[in-house]
Amino acid sequence: MAIVTPIEKLTIPLGGQVIELQQLDYEAGGMSLLRTRIREKSRFTVFEIDPGSARLWGEALLRWAQTQEPK
Repeated sequence: MAIVTPIEKLTIPLGGQVIELQQLDYEAGGMSLLRTRIREKSRFTVFEIDPGSARLWGEALLRWAQTQEPK
């Protein structure tokens, strides 16, 4: 059994996808995982990643966003 803690819920303006970030902690212990749920109408994509992978993904998203800002 896992304890699920909501972190963030975002609705994307273009396309209307809903992105939910949740922390997963298993009762048996171990590392926490980040669950990402993406809802597109009736379709769901769910995946769970470790802290190191979350850091790399987040840094890649930030790098891309910074190149898109008005100069």
